[in-house]
Amino acid sequence: MSNTMGIPSRYGLENHGLRNLNMEYWTLPTPALVERIVSRREGVLAHEGAIVVRTGVYTGRAPNDKYIVSDLESAERVNWSKINQPLDPTRFEQLHLRMTAYFQGRDVFVQDTTICAHPRYRLPIRVITENAWHSLFARNVFIRCNPQELPNHVPQFTILHAPNFRAIPDLDGLNSDVFIILNFSKRMALIGGTGYAGEIKKAMFTAMNYLLPQQDVLPMHCSATVGEQGDVALFFGLSGTGKTTLSSDPQRKMVGDDEHGWGEDGVFNFEGGCYAKVIRLSKEYEPLIWKATRHFGTVIENAAIDSYTRRVDFDDDSYTENTRAAYPIGFLDNIVPNGVAGHPKNIFFLTADAYGVLPPIARLDHSQAIYYFLSGYTSKLAGTEKGLGKEPQATFSTCFGAPFMPLHPARYAQMLAEKLQKHDTQVWLVNTGWTGGPYGIGQRMPLPYTRAMVTAAMQGKLEDVPYQRIPYFNLDVPQHCPDVPDELLVPRNTWQDPKAYDQTAEHLADLFRENFRQFERYVDVKINMVMSTI
Repeated sequence: MSNTMGIPSRYGLENHGLRNLNMEYWTLPTPALVERIVSRREGVLAHEGAIVVRTGVYTGRAPNDKYIVSDLESAERVNWSKINQPLDPTRFEQLHLRMTAYFQGRDVFVQDTTICAHPRYRLPIRVITENAWHSLFARNVFIRCNPQELPNHVPQFTILHAPNFRAIPDLDGLNSDVFIILNFSKRMALIGGTGYAGEIKKAMFTAMNYLLPQQDVLPMHCSATVGEQGDVALFFGLSGTGKTTLSSDPQRKMVGDDEHGWGEDGVFNFEGGCYAKVIRLSKEYEPLIWKATRHFGTVIENAAIDSYTRRVDFDDDSYTENTRAAYPIGFLDNIVPNGVAGHPKNIFFLTADAYGVLPPIARLDHSQAIYYFLSGYTSKLAGTEKGLGKEPQATFSTCFGAPFMPLHPARYAQMLAEKLQKHDTQVWLVNTGWTGGPYGIGQRMPLPYTRAMVTAAMQGKLEDVPYQRIPYFNLDVPQHCPDVPDELLVPRNTWQDPKAYDQTAEHLADLFRENFRQFERYVDVKINMVMSTI
């Protein structure tokens, strides 16, 4: 074992088909990983201790290169689609075999960690990668094991990660030389051809979205916070809509920033860290995230850094708009240490509306909540996926996380509906996108106003104010909100040309109707009536 460093598990790498390796680095602590990142020239130290790395060609996810092995375990459960592409088991075995051959003679970095903060659902996992910085990423975002647990760690899901290994599309039956493949029977994922670390995180999120509903737990693409009175709030939304930013609130404790489960006794974080967008990061508006990027051990992806001063320029998007920082949740001051909280009192559906026609905040009844949950409307923001340009694109991503939902959306919607009714949870639609016009004419909703509206909703200050029902979407909008100009609350009032607003709103309403047709036969009459009124 002279070629081993760290605390190896008795459940060795030969169980994953890996043999004849060079150095095996087992669950190295942060300082040891940072040393190797620097010595191997995988990244550079920023002036206050963060590590700055480059992900290569891929600076966002590769959604067209994600597959699920279709076998007896998954064939009848997975909602097969362009998002959940089936792959034959023999293709998986061939690719796995070539990956194990690729690793022979190379160094490997193993992180034995866990996912799911709730003890009842906690799952031991293992991330095996060829890069020290990806191992530090996994260490930052998942839940760490105690050192004494490591020798007996037996993973229940394993990720084999080789960014520099590429598939042969014609041979492997894939779309390109990049691949993210999940095999639920073998509890394993293969990732190759891309250095974007978010693929590791989202592969495990996809796995939990498959496994947890079988235990009557609703997996959710959301952040979660707890107020002083113990009130829990959830923030659903796709990348760039503000989940991490709005949940990083000095007045509330964060449960987690991105992935949660809702079980019989409340919500719990899947992860032990955060993965925040940091493009144009502001110390004034996002002080908690700003502080976290100054910690030793934080991994910063694709941000510009001065080669002499080693100061990071978060305003520089020359590499990508999708600059990221991965750090343990413990780097934040106000957190729920055990990652577990009660049932939510308020839920916020966040959307970055590029059309600029949705209100900054609207109150939803439970039928509307399921409608908007299934619709998952937002705008894809630049850089979060390969192929996106600099302008946002309107999209519908069901459950506010379609790329990560292997089951049919109706399954998740049914679970949400049952929990909303049982716990009398209030749901809000919040537009963090554009106001005063569409993208290119209007402006992005000011973050202080969004914070003020969300805070007012959580504090019950929107319960007794008058509401106005706006046309096209029949959404109930408060006429007053503390610390927010009244004219901002009704989107039509912010446009210089009201007729242009009407045309744009009608167009978006048509897009909603067209998109929702796929769900009509899976929902009850009340939810379909929501569609008919839009």
